[in-house]
Amino acid sequence: MPRGTKIRPLDRGSPLPLWAQLEADLRRRTRAGAFDERFPGEHELGAEYGVSRHTVRDALRRLRDKGILESGRGRGTWVRRPRIEQPLGVLYSLFRSVEAMGLEQRNEVRALEVRVEENVAGRIGRPAATEFVYLERLRLADGEPLALDSTWLPRAIAGPLLEADFTHSGLYDELARLTGTRLTGGREIITAIAPTAANRKLLKIPAGTAAFEVRRVGCLRNQPIEWRETLIRGDRFSVTAEWSMQEGYRMDVSGHGVAFDTPVGEEPVSRRQRARPRRASGRS
Repeated sequence: MPRGTKIRPLDRGSPLPLWAQLEADLRRRTRAGAFDERFPGEHELGAEYGVSRHTVRDALRRLRDKGILESGRGRGTWVRRPRIEQPLGVLYSLFRSVEAMGLEQRNEVRALEVRVEENVAGRIGRPAATEFVYLERLRLADGEPLALDSTWLPRAIAGPLLEADFTHSGLYDELARLTGTRLTGGREIITAIAPTAANRKLLKIPAGTAAFEVRRVGCLRNQPIEWRETLIRGDRFSVTAEWSMQEGYRMDVSGHGVAFDTPVGEEPVSRRQRARPRRASGRS
C-alpha cells in the first residue's frame, strides 16, 4: 500500500465475518466507480483493510461468483462490464439496447461517403452500378468499444444521411427523420468468429475471446434496402431468444451460424412448420 494511504478498518467485533464485510465494501466502492481504471491486487487490499490474503481471496471469489469481478491468469482482476442483451425476433437496434442498459451511447464515425460496390449491390438485389451511402462507426458504450458497424444504403433512398451527425444518434432514427423511411423487417446471420488482430486491438477484445459477426439484410415492405456487417465483442454482448410449445423456435443452426428459416421477401412458415424441430445440417 502506498505510504500515506488511509487504512480501512473492518469491525472485528461484528458477527459478520471479515470476508463478508470486505465483500460488501468492495461492492459499494465498485458501484461508485472507484475501480473503473484499475482494481487493486490481493496484497494491496490486504494492507488497505488490515486483513489476511485468505480473507481477501474469500471476498474476491464471492464477487466473481456474483458476476461483479472477473480475473484471468497473468491479467489480474478487473470490474466486469455489463453485457448488452439483444433479443432475437425484433428489429435489431444496438443503439436502443445500449440505452436500455442505462449506458451512454456514442459513435466514432470512421467513414460517411458514397461508394459503388458490386458485391453489396448483389446481396440486396440492386444493379451493379448502384451508388450507396456507406457509414462505418465504432460503437461505444460508456466510452468502451463495443462494436464495429458498417452499413450500406442506396443513395437514392439515404442520400440525406450524408449530412447527418451520428455521434449520439441511431442510424434508423436519422433515416426516419431525414427521409421518412422506416425499415419493417429483415434477416440476420449471427456467427461466432475469431477477430483479426487489427479488429481485436480496435475493439479491445481480450485475448482468447471470440466476437459476434452479424450480417443483415434490412427490408422496407419485403424489399431489401440495407446491407450491414457488424462485429461485436463477445464478452460484452449476448443474444436471447424466447420459445413456446405452440410457436416453436424459428432458427436453423448450421456450420455458418444462425439463420432464420424464412428468406427475405417470403411469407413466414406456418405455425405447424415452426414447431417442428429442424434436422441439423451435415456440416459441423
